[in-house]
Amino acid sequence: MSTVSVLAAGTATSTDSPFTAPSISYAAIAPILIVLAAACAGVLVEAIVPQAQRFYTQVGLTALALAAAFIDVVAIRGHSVVTAGNALTIDSTALFIQGTILVLGLLSVLLLAERSVESGSAIVASAAVVVGSAADRRLATSERVQTEIFPLTLFAVGGMLIFPAANNLLLMFVALEVFSLPLYLMAGLSRRRRLLSQEAAIKYFLLGAFASAFFLYGIALIYGYANTVNLSGVLLAQSTSSQSDVLLYLGFGMLIVGLLFKAGIAPFHSWTPDVYQGSPTPVTAFMASCTKIAAFGAIIRVLYVGFSVSSWNWRPIIWAVAIASVVVGAVLGLTQTDVKRVLAYSSIAHAGFILVPLVAVQSNGKDALSSVLFYLASYGLTTVAAFGLVTLVRDSNGEATHLSQWSGLAKRSPLFAATFTFLLLGFAGIPLTSGFIGKFVVFRAAFHTAAPLVVVALVGSAVAAFFYLRIVVMMYFAEPAEDGPTVTIPSIFSYLSIAVGTIATVVLGVFPQPLLDLANNAAKIRG
Repeated sequence: MSTVSVLAAGTATSTDSPFTAPSISYAAIAPILIVLAAACAGVLVEAIVPQAQRFYTQVGLTALALAAAFIDVVAIRGHSVVTAGNALTIDSTALFIQGTILVLGLLSVLLLAERSVESGSAIVASAAVVVGSAADRRLATSERVQTEIFPLTLFAVGGMLIFPAANNLLLMFVALEVFSLPLYLMAGLSRRRRLLSQEAAIKYFLLGAFASAFFLYGIALIYGYANTVNLSGVLLAQSTSSQSDVLLYLGFGMLIVGLLFKAGIAPFHSWTPDVYQGSPTPVTAFMASCTKIAAFGAIIRVLYVGFSVSSWNWRPIIWAVAIASVVVGAVLGLTQTDVKRVLAYSSIAHAGFILVPLVAVQSNGKDALSSVLFYLASYGLTTVAAFGLVTLVRDSNGEATHLSQWSGLAKRSPLFAATFTFLLLGFAGIPLTSGFIGKFVVFRAAFHTAAPLVVVALVGSAVAAFFYLRIVVMMYFAEPAEDGPTVTIPSIFSYLSIAVGTIATVVLGVFPQPLLDLANNAAKIRG
């Protein structure tokens, strides 16, 4: 055939099969668009608005965007839309997770906006390489407020909103990078302990890059098996594909490694203690709550939509990592001497608890999903309040996070000690707290399918209770040091964030039914 004939054939083919642009439901993705548009506007604010007015402009813009996006999520609840060429699924589960991320993101922004407990704020944008240098001392005492953190937060939230709703693995990877890259920067912006903060950022970046590489390589292998990266197509290929299942299982294994890393689940947890300790505490609160929820949202979508027919093959993996996470979090948490590292290992143990009901995806799928949604919301609220309180304990060097510095803290500030004790009891799962209800529903959902796993989780929960109670004993029964830290009085921003998290821990422990019903109604995931 001549060249002219080939070109003519190609032209005819392209004419007969014109490209059709995918339809997009802008109403369904409006919360995502609001947050990302506000993030871009925040970048312009940094360039245009005078420095004197920049702080309140950025705080107002960020809070307004998150609140507007949450209102929009509430307005479109109950809808289920597959849009953007089958790449995004906005269903009840995705909307519940998005709403939770937006609420916790707003509470975290209030902590980021705190300026009363630290000169300027806990955040700084300039790099100080040498601790003790003149530049480092100027940063610690400067009244200048750095506001770049707010558009970075909005970009991270935007990626988190896409991540659990992505029905396409490539879009999921893009969302992963969109919210990860701002977090790598935010981890290194602490005003004090600059080297520790920058070390945390470097570790987070390097390990995150490895996890992203695993995720991307897993996508490549799954594409080789299914000839598609849409989760619904991957699910169909498991019944029709003639390719070797080795590609499928290797791809799934690498894919799940990237997701487990983002959720801070053992044995892919090594970044968590160092990053939690080195990051500015408001940033740690944001990561510990919102990142974990977004990661679990993506895990749920991958397992329920893309690999539900292969559950007998991946259930042993969930068993193994759930047990590993509970054991690592509970046992290594006992050896920690820093409050932020204690809470980091606590988060690793809680990640294991959240995984427990996912082994019941086949036999008790809706109850398992609703229990995970409830646990994520209640745990996130308690976490933000706990890290908010950590920011208030300070001495001349900044935050006092070593456990020995918390000795006798109840005598200096009874209200602080009582509030933090209640939040620790919530983490431990003591009755009349949201933690008790959360553990009850996740363990109940998995009991008939995986009773031994539930027993391991219960033992791990009992072990973890020891390091929570150790902090309580130090605050109430140890003598305070003469030069010990004090509890700083925060502004209305931190008060509001801590109050909302603490009140939610109480209300969800005493009257959990409204959120349980909401989670049960939201447990409808669509491919």
